[in-house]
Amino acid sequence: MTIAILGGGLSGLALARLLHEKGHDVVVLEAETAYGGLCRSKTEQGFTFDIGGSHIIFSRDTEVLLFMRKMIERNEQRNDRNTKIFYKGHYVKYPFENGLSDLPEKDRFFCINEFVKMHVAVEKGELPAPQNFCEWIYYTFGKGIAECYMVPYNEKIWKFPTDQMSLHWVDGRIPRPPIEDVIKSAIGISTEGYTHQSVFSYPLDGGIEALVDAIAEPIWDKIRTGFRVTSVRKKDGVFEISNGSEVIVADQFISTIPVQHLVAALDNVPISVKEACAALRYNAIVCVNIGIQGEVPDISWLYIPEIALGMTNRISFPSNYSAHAAPGGCGSVLAEITHQPGDEVSRMDDAALIDQVVTTLEAMHILTKEQIVYSSVERQPYAYVVYDLDYQKNIAIVKDYCSTAGIPLVGRFSQFEYLNMDGCLRSVLDFVAQRMDS
Repeated sequence: MTIAILGGGLSGLALARLLHEKGHDVVVLEAETAYGGLCRSKTEQGFTFDIGGSHIIFSRDTEVLLFMRKMIERNEQRNDRNTKIFYKGHYVKYPFENGLSDLPEKDRFFCINEFVKMHVAVEKGELPAPQNFCEWIYYTFGKGIAECYMVPYNEKIWKFPTDQMSLHWVDGRIPRPPIEDVIKSAIGISTEGYTHQSVFSYPLDGGIEALVDAIAEPIWDKIRTGFRVTSVRKKDGVFEISNGSEVIVADQFISTIPVQHLVAALDNVPISVKEACAALRYNAIVCVNIGIQGEVPDISWLYIPEIALGMTNRISFPSNYSAHAAPGGCGSVLAEITHQPGDEVSRMDDAALIDQVVTTLEAMHILTKEQIVYSSVERQPYAYVVYDLDYQKNIAIVKDYCSTAGIPLVGRFSQFEYLNMDGCLRSVLDFVAQRMDS
């Protein structure tokens, strides 16, 4: 039996590998000229950058973490996380609620006072349950942390009002801070948040693409790149999958491509499903890569909530992830700008984007223009799933249709869920265990 896997990103490649290991005949159909999706990397002039934004290897999921580390064994650098938030010229420890002692005094008091007030009000049952993401932020962190960091940063990255976002996704992704830790952080006693990523791994050579290369190694001859699926038809008990000029025949297919592309390729999709799919919101991302002569700060990655500092929402330092990510004597910076398809950012040319980022980095005293020896821009149309208030209704319509039609959806933009790399791999492992081993 031949199984066609639509999409050759992390999910599609891992799925193909596991099915191949179980004896299935697989073919991976990838639209781009290279496999890897958001987990591709490039090396130019000695600098290595991930082209889909900064990626690191960590997880609470022991099985998945062991799998990823096995894939890059003998090519792994482990790092202690040193992550900051750039706030009013200060480097504040991440997460923000664990770094309150780094704030100016008035802001520190504002944050801890409002956190305690909110905690007491919640404990006494004086507040209604939150109904959207913004209300959840205030309900969980209080007005100070909400207004100093959580709301401005989240609206900067999502490019969407937090009071128009669902809150169903936050449990497990944004931990509720223990009150003891918040109070300790305010008076200068060190605490750690998000401890599952306090130590992370990264490939020494090849960027994050080294992970997908290792996953793809046993099935590289099963991967078809440059095959953009335009139609999927069932005929005489098999599926005919076309790119407009060639047809691949398979007994079964599994989709890991964006659900929007899948729905567009199917016949006779009800208008209600098409409308629900079209209503699903997502962000694109621009990555501006900068190589410099000299050192970068000893920071893993850095969040930038302030609008006044420009469009960049997050900066990472790949040369701190891997000793081989930059030439000797050099450092590297990867700036991420999320945006909505068709907005101002999408209309800016590469030179304007680089200038925007360099202005931000100079204002933060991270580098000077004279230090720059390399720059480039990468654009990805799909980056983050945006959970608006209609998300659950719309995704249910789409998933119910696909389930009824017998179309499996696996991975981030096929399931249309905000999954990190470990979440994508977990979805693959669960699918294989539940659907292919039964």
